[in-house]
Amino acid sequence: MIINNSLDEVKKREKALSIIKDIVETKGRDFLFDLTGLSGGFIASSSELSLLETYVGPAIFEDALQEVGIEHMGGEKVLPLNRTSSGILATILALVEKDTNVVHYLEELPAHPSIPRSCKLVGANYFETDVFEEFSIPDNTSLVVITGSTMDLKVLDEDEFKKVIEMAHEKNIPVMVDDASGARLRTVVFNQPRACDIGADIAITSTDKLMPGPRGGLMAGRRDLIDKIKVKVNQFGLEAQPPLVLAMLNGIKNFNGDNLVKSFKRKEDFYNILNDKFSNFEKTPNGVLITPSGLANEIGVSHDLSDNDLAFIFSFILLKDHGIITIPAVGMPGASATIRFDLSTNDAFKLDLSDLSQKIISSFNQLENVIGDEEKCSEILF
Repeated sequence: MIINNSLDEVKKREKALSIIKDIVETKGRDFLFDLTGLSGGFIASSSELSLLETYVGPAIFEDALQEVGIEHMGGEKVLPLNRTSSGILATILALVEKDTNVVHYLEELPAHPSIPRSCKLVGANYFETDVFEEFSIPDNTSLVVITGSTMDLKVLDEDEFKKVIEMAHEKNIPVMVDDASGARLRTVVFNQPRACDIGADIAITSTDKLMPGPRGGLMAGRRDLIDKIKVKVNQFGLEAQPPLVLAMLNGIKNFNGDNLVKSFKRKEDFYNILNDKFSNFEKTPNGVLITPSGLANEIGVSHDLSDNDLAFIFSFILLKDHGIITIPAVGMPGASATIRFDLSTNDAFKLDLSDLSQKIISSFNQLENVIGDEEKCSEILF
């Protein structure tokens, strides 16, 4: 293996960012195509920027965010955070006691690593499953977690969603929904209700996923729980600072689900084009993906690399040779190594699908050319 631990993942990400910087400085931003679905943005007017002071900013923008945030997420109150992971951590710090149980249901394993890591931090017992018949809530459970849409955009069945909430509430246990991309994907593409409208006590979304907002987290839910979690947020410096709050506010205001709907239709054409060359691409609601194991199954040459290493190297070739940004190249430690091509991004609509498929094929051929040389592969990543 080339990528062995979280430090390797950090170094890999630093290398990817240096490649992006070089492309922007030598060729320009138009030569980059962010297909992660996490491209986000920072929308702000000059008059708004002038108000980004330590205390003036929160006074102006946090109040405004309450209105648009509740409209977007539901619930009684919203809480802006510096990361979705920060909100998950703060929730578990506030609501979960040592030696109690946290149970988690999602459409497909694994969960986002911030959830089990936070449970470990407080000394709680953590269980997760993607088999509904195996899901149960044991005695001494302090929190039930649901993932609305997984890291690979697998969306939870609405009936199962509701049933898990009912099971938790029958035992007076609060429910937190990790709705990082689901707050938009579920509601716009799958016409599901907002998590809080289904009965979730707490829901949190990532404000850069499938919307033009910054990398941050926005939590919504019951006022009493939000207030309790906010104490932990402030104690540990997990709150969103004024620039993030402003960008969240304008990101939500400028969110338009039309691109999601268009990409839902466009992905069929792209999937069919790729199927002429590959056998292991899969459809997502708004694009296509190939898992590390699926990529490994496509390889026709001998090598000693792990499936994840293959995905990382493939993502770097896509980036360096064609300016295509995918999550394995730039993701945080623990992020999925699945390569997704999100067709809902602004950059994706600039690309002809046949041309994009040729770039993928060219990168795959290059991958097969280098994987027999582990030293060369390490050089590509680091």
